[in-house]
Amino acid sequence: MTLAQDISPPPPAAGENTILTVDNLCISVRTEQGLMPLVENLSFNLSKGETLAIAGESGSGKSLTSLAIMGLLPPPAVRVTGGSIRFDDLVLTGMPEHRLQQLRGNRIAMIFQEPMTALNPVMRIGAQLVEAIRAHENISVSQARKRALEAVRAVRLTEPERRLRQYPHELSGGMRQRVVIAMAIALRPDILIADEPTTALDVTVQREVLDLLRDLARDMDTALILITHDMGVVAEMADHVLVMQDGRMVERAPVRKLFCTPEQPYTRKLLAAVPRMGTGHGVHPDSQNEPLVSFRDTRVAYDLHGGILGRVVQRVHAVEGVSFDIYPGETFALVGESGCGKSTIARALTGLVPHTGNIRFKGQPLGNNAIQRKKISRELQMVFQDPMAALNGRMTAGDLVREPLVIHGIGTAASRRDRAAALFARVGLGEDALDRYPHEFSGGQRQRICIARALALEPQLIIADESVSALDVSVQATVLDLLAELKREMNMAYLFISHDMAVVENIADRVAVMYLGQIVELGTGSQIFGDPRHPYTRRLIEAVPHADPDRALPARVIDATDPPSPVRAVGDPPQVVVHDDVGDGHLVARL
Repeated sequence: MTLAQDISPPPPAAGENTILTVDNLCISVRTEQGLMPLVENLSFNLSKGETLAIAGESGSGKSLTSLAIMGLLPPPAVRVTGGSIRFDDLVLTGMPEHRLQQLRGNRIAMIFQEPMTALNPVMRIGAQLVEAIRAHENISVSQARKRALEAVRAVRLTEPERRLRQYPHELSGGMRQRVVIAMAIALRPDILIADEPTTALDVTVQREVLDLLRDLARDMDTALILITHDMGVVAEMADHVLVMQDGRMVERAPVRKLFCTPEQPYTRKLLAAVPRMGTGHGVHPDSQNEPLVSFRDTRVAYDLHGGILGRVVQRVHAVEGVSFDIYPGETFALVGESGCGKSTIARALTGLVPHTGNIRFKGQPLGNNAIQRKKISRELQMVFQDPMAALNGRMTAGDLVREPLVIHGIGTAASRRDRAAALFARVGLGEDALDRYPHEFSGGQRQRICIARALALEPQLIIADESVSALDVSVQATVLDLLAELKREMNMAYLFISHDMAVVENIADRVAVMYLGQIVELGTGSQIFGDPRHPYTRRLIEAVPHADPDRALPARVIDATDPPSPVRAVGDPPQVVVHDDVGDGHLVARL
């Protein structure tokens, strides 16, 4: 008898509103030793209009279950080896591919976790949406394009007409995710499977998308399967929750029961790891010390060319007149929506984009000179959002960590290996991991490798750009504890860039809130989260999902206008923000 059968009650009997029945589903992968089970004896029902959340860590079988429902398991290695999946009166397991194609996108749609792999890189966004709509509905191109535009507007993409003319690589990760969501909801399916649909989104956009999904489930009686590691999203969205671990169901319960009285230790562990609002601190830096990093009136703009001669006709003002300091041993957080300029500030600091204004590191001005930048790279390192993209898949983990030492000519081959082994132990990885390749690690382990590589040169500042946003809550908690421990022991400073307000409150000493390339509020964590003064800051905080199913949802504000754009014509004057000091270094923008 499996663990799931030991501790979980049998699934409720299918009723007249049941639209999906998964019965004793088993999924296996073929290996040299034979079939290895990935999902075992999974059973559940889904009713019309119901939202079922499937929660658990990476590798628990959540996404495999959704792919099995869609008939998208990668053949021939991975396949259903037992049980059945029934949609209405149709048995999906064993259904011919041509019949599954008629259901996919039309009656059963899916929002994939990685938007770049879900979109065709050589087709414009509008063409992909029109193609998906016309594949299932007999309407004209113009009618389909109108539907596509409505869907893009529904997910709050700026300049929607322009987005339809663009290619996927021209959009940010958050924008691409919104396109995938728009494609999924355009046909108003009977079942919508959302696989980590808001992981890459800002809290305000996440709020709008969750409201949109909730409205769709209510108004169209659409059943929603929500796969997520964000327990705040689970608490706000789900009617029932199914918790998975190692391919098995460990607990299934109504959402309130699961959060109030979880029965299984694994469920309690997941809930305990959730970062919660209202537990932050925030300290004032010692202004007697010299700042480690200083920004003064820093600006970054990108030229847009147009016309027959390709002249510069517009500029994207990504960063406009930003000023702030980071002190030794301080965690300074930048928060805001996609496109507000957070990552551009990090790239300006590391020399990846040119800037105007003044940036100083340890009192020395940082221009746009590559040779000068290399000299300070030992003391300034970066941990990126996507560890798999940041690691060379052809190099072993040990070589990746030793590489910075080789570049700077530090140590011998033997001492570099010893240094790498010590760093791996420091981030919780064994010495055997040195000779493995990035694809052999989990997402959380790959991020630890990135942290070890950033520590190799013993920097004084680490830039963490969305470094934990894609991690499971338990892995995220471990990585955050590691960063805090390293800060205490090595007196390192962090520039922590994130859209996860709950994580920021728990880790940041001071917080700067950015909007359209400018800082609109700056203060300690306790000032920003305990007494936010700017309307935009309050909107960010109110949009954060809380891991409490009894908490009232924030009031919805529907804005039919497009969000402002940072694009301006050449020659237009820069926007000016005046800051008022409301005490103790708490600055608020007066627009």
